[in-house]
Amino acid sequence: MPELPEVETTRRGLAPHVEGREINEVIVRQPRLRVPVPGDLVDRLVGARIGPLSRRAKYLLLPVEGAAPATLLWHLGMSGSLRIARLGEFPRKHDHVDLVLDDGAVLRYHDPRRFGFVDWLAGSVEGDSRLARLGPEPLAEAFDGERLFALSRRRRLAVKPFLMDSAVVVGVGNIYASEALFLAGIDPRRAAGRIAKERYHRLAAAVKEVLAAAITQGGTTLRDFVGGTGEPGYFKQRLNVYGRHGEPCRRCGGELRLVTLGQRASVFCARCQT
Repeated sequence: MPELPEVETTRRGLAPHVEGREINEVIVRQPRLRVPVPGDLVDRLVGARIGPLSRRAKYLLLPVEGAAPATLLWHLGMSGSLRIARLGEFPRKHDHVDLVLDDGAVLRYHDPRRFGFVDWLAGSVEGDSRLARLGPEPLAEAFDGERLFALSRRRRLAVKPFLMDSAVVVGVGNIYASEALFLAGIDPRRAAGRIAKERYHRLAAAVKEVLAAAITQGGTTLRDFVGGTGEPGYFKQRLNVYGRHGEPCRRCGGELRLVTLGQRASVFCARCQT
């Protein structure tokens, strides 16, 4: 599943190609996504101009400036990607939505599993129910060890699913939670409420370090993901634990173990993470 670094990589890759461009045509080949494509999307978008792209958690926000300014809310789901194609480039299977721009570029949405969506927000972005209850961005100053410690008190939930709770902090999915816990030396099975403040400060710093490195490397290509320009991410080459169960720990040489937490596979080193 595309996580925060993949979505941020997509935003950065698309921005130079779409910001300020006028939408000449909208092509919807498959409207039956996780959220059905709005039936009036074509009428709303043709002739509108795309403003500065932004990201909130794993959502891409494309403001459109027309007669009724609004925002396209895009989620890549499990296997979705947005990339730039050229007018006349034959669509592949699972290319579901095209925004044809005034310079001949095409913003093309590809999603084999159709778990993603594009939706129309006519009102305030902050008031949308999908965004209103989200926690802070992990790279923002509002996210730190003090927040993790305060929210974890008396919580029996294991620390890994606690860290992946979007009300605690957004965008820390399975891959990057596993990697951050390894860097911080914390066993993912440990109860969130039984971790000291000092260790939470290390964990918050590790989250920031892992995500910043992943964004620099263009994300982690595992199956379908490519960035906005069609290039894969390379952070997979730096993974310490995720997807490496049974292999030796890069730090101590011990065998990495696999457990299930919150219905998600979790790989860790029992020697380095306590």
